Amino acid sequence: MTWSTYAGFAGMMAFLAMMPGPDTMVVLKNALTGGARGGGWACAGITVANFLQGTAAALGLGAVITRYRPVFETVKWLGAAYLVFLGIQALRGAWRGNYEALDDVRKARASRGRRFREGFLSNITNPKVIVLYLSVLPQFLTPSSTLGDSLLLAYTVAALGVVWQVVLLFFVHRVRGWLRQRKVRRVMDGATGTALVGFGAVLALEG
Repeated sequence: MTWSTYAGFAGMMAFLAMMPGPDTMVVLKNALTGGARGGGWACAGITVANFLQGTAAALGLGAVITRYRPVFETVKWLGAAYLVFLGIQALRGAWRGNYEALDDVRKARASRGRRFREGFLSNITNPKVIVLYLSVLPQFLTPSSTLGDSLLLAYTVAALGVVWQVVLLFFVHRVRGWLRQRKVRRVMDGATGTALVGFGAVLALEG
Protein backbone atom coordinates (compact mmCIF):
# COMPACT_ATOMS: atom_id res chain seq x y z
CA MET A 1 0.00 0.00 0.00
CA THR A 2 1.35 3.41 -0.97
CA TRP A 3 1.09 6.56 1.11
CA SER A 4 -1.06 8.21 -1.55
CA THR A 5 -3.53 5.31 -1.37
CA TYR A 6 -3.63 5.52 2.41
CA ALA A 7 -4.06 9.30 2.32
CA GLY A 8 -7.01 8.94 -0.05
CA PHE A 9 -8.59 6.35 2.22
CA ALA A 10 -8.05 8.46 5.34
CA GLY A 11 -9.54 11.54 3.67
CA MET A 12 -12.62 9.61 2.60
CA MET A 13 -13.10 8.12 6.07
CA ALA A 14 -12.60 11.49 7.76
CA PHE A 15 -15.45 12.90 5.68
CA LEU A 16 -17.70 9.94 6.52
CA ALA A 17 -16.84 10.22 10.22
CA MET A 18 -18.23 13.76 10.30
CA MET A 19 -21.54 12.72 8.77
CA PRO A 20 -24.29 12.68 11.43
CA GLY A 21 -25.07 9.11 12.44
CA PRO A 22 -26.09 6.98 15.43
CA ASP A 23 -22.62 7.18 17.03
CA THR A 24 -22.64 10.98 16.92
CA MET A 25 -26.13 11.13 18.39
CA VAL A 26 -25.33 8.68 21.20
CA VAL A 27 -22.25 10.70 22.16
CA LEU A 28 -24.25 13.93 22.03
CA LYS A 29 -27.08 12.41 24.10
CA ASN A 30 -24.65 11.37 26.85
CA ALA A 31 -22.74 14.65 26.69
CA LEU A 32 -25.98 16.57 27.25
CA THR A 33 -26.84 14.54 30.35
CA GLY A 34 -23.37 13.93 31.76
CA GLY A 35 -21.16 16.64 30.33
CA ALA A 36 -17.93 15.99 28.46
CA ARG A 37 -17.07 13.07 30.75
CA GLY A 38 -20.44 11.44 30.15
CA GLY A 39 -19.98 11.79 26.42
CA GLY A 40 -16.43 10.53 26.79
CA TRP A 41 -17.60 7.25 28.32
CA ALA A 42 -20.03 6.75 25.45
CA CYS A 43 -17.22 7.56 23.02
CA ALA A 44 -15.03 4.93 24.74
CA GLY A 45 -17.73 2.30 24.30
CA ILE A 46 -18.16 3.19 20.62
CA THR A 47 -14.41 3.06 20.10
CA VAL A 48 -14.04 -0.42 21.61
CA ALA A 49 -16.92 -1.71 19.48
CA ASN A 50 -15.49 -0.02 16.39
CA PHE A 51 -12.09 -1.65 16.87
CA LEU A 52 -13.75 -5.03 17.40
CA GLN A 53 -15.79 -4.67 14.21
CA GLY A 54 -12.76 -3.47 12.29
CA THR A 55 -10.72 -6.43 13.51
CA ALA A 56 -13.52 -8.83 12.56
CA ALA A 57 -13.71 -7.35 9.07
CA ALA A 58 -9.93 -7.51 8.57
CA LEU A 59 -9.86 -11.15 9.68
CA GLY A 60 -12.76 -12.10 7.44
CA LEU A 61 -15.25 -12.75 10.24
CA GLY A 62 -17.42 -9.83 9.15
CA ALA A 63 -18.08 -11.47 5.79
CA VAL A 64 -19.37 -14.58 7.57
CA ILE A 65 -21.83 -12.47 9.58
CA THR A 66 -23.18 -10.61 6.58
CA ARG A 67 -23.57 -13.78 4.50
CA TYR A 68 -25.35 -15.74 7.23
CA ARG A 69 -28.74 -14.05 6.94
CA PRO A 70 -30.31 -15.11 10.28
CA VAL A 71 -27.38 -13.68 12.26
CA PHE A 72 -27.31 -10.49 10.19
CA GLU A 73 -31.07 -9.94 10.58
CA THR A 74 -30.89 -10.58 14.33
CA VAL A 75 -28.12 -8.02 14.76
CA LYS A 76 -30.00 -5.55 12.57
CA TRP A 77 -33.23 -5.76 14.56
CA LEU A 78 -31.44 -5.64 17.90
CA GLY A 79 -29.56 -2.54 16.76
CA ALA A 80 -32.72 -0.86 15.48
CA ALA A 81 -34.60 -1.60 18.71
CA TYR A 82 -31.75 -0.28 20.84
CA LEU A 83 -31.47 2.98 18.89
CA VAL A 84 -35.23 3.50 19.23
CA PHE A 85 -34.97 2.78 22.96
CA LEU A 86 -32.21 5.39 23.39
CA GLY A 87 -34.21 7.87 21.34
CA ILE A 88 -37.31 7.38 23.47
CA GLN A 89 -35.20 7.97 26.58
CA ALA A 90 -34.04 11.32 25.20
CA LEU A 91 -37.58 12.27 24.14
CA ARG A 92 -38.89 11.47 27.62
CA GLY A 93 -36.25 13.73 29.08
CA ALA A 94 -37.28 16.52 26.73
CA TRP A 95 -40.97 16.01 27.58
CA ARG A 96 -40.40 16.08 31.35
CA GLY A 97 -37.78 18.82 31.29
CA ASN A 98 -36.58 17.95 34.81
CA TYR A 99 -32.80 18.29 34.70
CA GLU A 100 -31.99 19.14 38.32
CA ALA A 101 -31.09 15.57 39.24
CA LEU A 102 -28.53 15.44 36.45
CA ASP A 103 -26.22 17.68 38.46
CA ASP A 104 -25.83 15.01 41.13
CA VAL A 105 -22.14 14.05 41.01
CA ARG A 106 -22.71 10.66 42.57
CA LYS A 107 -25.31 9.78 39.98
CA ALA A 108 -22.96 10.86 37.19
CA ARG A 109 -20.23 8.59 38.56
CA ALA A 110 -22.60 5.65 38.92
CA SER A 111 -23.67 6.02 35.31
CA ARG A 112 -20.23 5.62 33.75
CA GLY A 113 -20.80 1.95 33.03
CA ARG A 114 -24.22 2.66 31.55
CA ARG A 115 -22.84 5.37 29.27
CA PHE A 116 -20.02 3.09 28.10
CA ARG A 117 -22.56 0.32 27.52
CA GLU A 118 -24.83 2.61 25.49
CA GLY A 119 -21.97 3.56 23.19
CA PHE A 120 -20.73 -0.01 22.85
CA LEU A 121 -24.13 -1.57 22.15
CA SER A 122 -25.26 1.14 19.73
CA ASN A 123 -22.19 0.50 17.58
CA ILE A 124 -21.73 -3.26 17.91
CA THR A 125 -25.40 -3.92 16.99
CA ASN A 126 -25.30 -1.62 13.96
CA PRO A 127 -24.69 -3.88 10.93
CA LYS A 128 -24.02 -0.80 8.80
CA VAL A 129 -20.64 -0.50 10.51
CA ILE A 130 -19.45 -3.96 9.48
CA VAL A 131 -20.93 -3.45 6.00
CA LEU A 132 -18.96 -0.20 5.71
CA TYR A 133 -15.72 -2.04 6.53
CA LEU A 134 -16.49 -4.84 4.09
CA SER A 135 -17.50 -2.56 1.22
CA VAL A 136 -14.79 0.11 1.50
CA LEU A 137 -11.64 -1.68 2.70
CA PRO A 138 -11.31 -4.06 -0.30
CA GLN A 139 -11.29 -1.09 -2.69
CA PHE A 140 -7.99 0.05 -1.20
CA LEU A 141 -6.37 -3.37 -0.99
CA THR A 142 -4.56 -5.36 -3.66
CA PRO A 143 -3.83 -9.10 -3.98
CA SER A 144 -0.41 -8.39 -2.45
CA SER A 145 -1.86 -6.58 0.59
CA THR A 146 -1.17 -8.16 3.97
CA LEU A 147 -3.29 -8.61 7.08
CA GLY A 148 -1.38 -5.67 8.50
CA ASP A 149 -2.64 -3.47 5.67
CA SER A 150 -6.23 -4.52 6.36
CA LEU A 151 -5.87 -3.87 10.08
CA LEU A 152 -4.27 -0.48 9.42
CA LEU A 153 -7.22 0.61 7.29
CA ALA A 154 -9.77 -0.78 9.75
CA TYR A 155 -8.14 0.89 12.75
CA THR A 156 -7.85 4.15 10.84
CA VAL A 157 -11.63 4.21 10.51
CA ALA A 158 -12.02 3.69 14.26
CA ALA A 159 -9.36 6.29 15.10
CA LEU A 160 -10.93 8.94 12.88
CA GLY A 161 -14.26 8.29 14.57
CA VAL A 162 -12.62 8.97 17.94
CA VAL A 163 -11.10 12.22 16.68
CA TRP A 164 -14.45 13.49 15.42
CA GLN A 165 -16.25 12.55 18.65
CA VAL A 166 -13.58 14.29 20.75
CA VAL A 167 -14.04 17.43 18.63
CA LEU A 168 -17.78 17.19 19.26
CA LEU A 169 -17.20 16.83 23.01
CA PHE A 170 -14.88 19.83 23.00
CA PHE A 171 -17.61 21.89 21.34
CA VAL A 172 -20.20 20.73 23.88
CA HIS A 173 -17.81 21.64 26.70
CA ARG A 174 -17.22 25.10 25.27
CA VAL A 175 -20.95 25.87 25.14
CA ARG A 176 -21.89 24.01 28.34
CA GLY A 177 -23.24 27.18 29.96
CA TRP A 178 -25.66 27.72 27.10
CA LEU A 179 -26.62 24.05 27.04
CA ARG A 180 -27.57 24.16 30.74
CA GLN A 181 -30.52 26.36 29.93
CA ARG A 182 -33.71 24.34 30.33
CA LYS A 183 -35.25 25.41 27.02
CA VAL A 184 -32.07 24.64 25.11
CA ARG A 185 -31.71 21.25 26.79
CA ARG A 186 -35.27 20.31 25.91
CA VAL A 187 -34.76 21.25 22.26
CA MET A 188 -31.47 19.37 22.07
CA ASP A 189 -32.89 16.28 23.77
CA GLY A 190 -35.90 16.39 21.48
CA ALA A 191 -33.74 16.69 18.36
CA THR A 192 -31.32 13.97 19.50
CA GLY A 193 -34.13 11.61 20.48
CA THR A 194 -35.94 12.13 17.19
CA ALA A 195 -32.73 11.48 15.25
CA LEU A 196 -32.04 8.24 17.16
CA VAL A 197 -35.57 6.96 16.63
CA GLY A 198 -35.25 7.87 12.96
CA PHE A 199 -31.94 6.04 12.60
CA GLY A 200 -33.46 3.00 14.27
CA ALA A 201 -36.47 3.05 11.95
CA VAL A 202 -34.31 3.40 8.85
CA LEU A 203 -32.09 0.53 10.00
CA ALA A 204 -35.10 -1.70 10.58
CA LEU A 205 -36.74 -0.89 7.24
CA GLU A 206 -33.65 -1.24 5.07
CA GLY A 207 -33.27 -4.45 3.12
